[in-house]
Amino acid sequence: MGFRGTVRVVLALVLSAAVGCTSSDGGDDDQVRPSPPASTRTTTQSPTPTPTPVDPVSIPGLIEREHTGSGLKLGTVLARTAAYTSYEVTYEANGLTISGLMNIPTGKGPFPALVLAHGYIDPDVYTTGRGLAREQDLLARNGYVVLHTDYRNHARSDKDAENDVNLRLGYTEDVIGAAKALRSSGRPEIDGDRIGLLGRSMGGGVVYNALVVAPGLFDAAVAFAPVSGHPEENIDHFQRPEGDPLVGEIEAAHGTPEENPKFWREVSPLTYVDRVTEPLLIHHGTVDDTCPIVWTRHTVAAFEKAGKDVQLRTYRGEGHTFYGQWPRSMETTMNFFEERLR
Repeated sequence: MGFRGTVRVVLALVLSAAVGCTSSDGGDDDQVRPSPPASTRTTTQSPTPTPTPVDPVSIPGLIEREHTGSGLKLGTVLARTAAYTSYEVTYEANGLTISGLMNIPTGKGPFPALVLAHGYIDPDVYTTGRGLAREQDLLARNGYVVLHTDYRNHARSDKDAENDVNLRLGYTEDVIGAAKALRSSGRPEIDGDRIGLLGRSMGGGVVYNALVVAPGLFDAAVAFAPVSGHPEENIDHFQRPEGDPLVGEIEAAHGTPEENPKFWREVSPLTYVDRVTEPLLIHHGTVDDTCPIVWTRHTVAAFEKAGKDVQLRTYRGEGHTFYGQWPRSMETTMNFFEERLR
């Protein structure tokens, strides 16, 4: 046959085998086939989803923000007792100067510290330290540094013109800033590793917010006769019946709960209660008509459903002021803090 003939036979056999392997009849489906030229390929890619921006006026907005607190400064002495000295103070919180009152126990520290968040008092009549005077005194006498924040727009604090329309979420920033200012103060009287939080009425709502926004910042928290964890319920209960024009401004800025349910869901701390890491104690009177106890029962149920450490103490026949059973409630409070901060 010769060399040329042999080559022709071998090529024919190779081509025949190749045709058999690429046939649609009985071909190997796993056979690797050559890719088409790049210029002829069609590539289908899923569009990259655009992330939904976080509303700064929301709990997620507060969570996303980097909170600061520093520059704790003692000012004028307001009172001296055998048990403690009371000072006017200021500190920085997220760029604002916030005023307040601080009681420092007599004796050798460092002492555990408590941040106090007062209830609603008209800023036009509010004065430094007003709102939790009984608690300030008793807690300091029992060995706690007490920092009562005035909040923004109160007393000598800086102003925030948008705070009321933005559901007063700035108060949460002020409380977080207070704890951070205590931690970073470097003062020998203050144990920055042991800090608790106590709030009353509106301040109880601030407690809820602070726990979900900054888990781990406080070691324990107490709320007295707190407001609802749903801001729209507070508006309907306190402001709408009074014809408060602020209601219209809020709804113009953020929509009603029917128009913008997402906004109202995202300003409720109960939506994010799974973030809480600190134990919470709540006191509530059974005949409180300022902040109905049903609000607190709803909050407790949300905490319990999320598996959180929450305790509720109810006081039969007690209203919003806690005058009659206040000593008993404070004994429970101090035992609670003693177990978790000492």
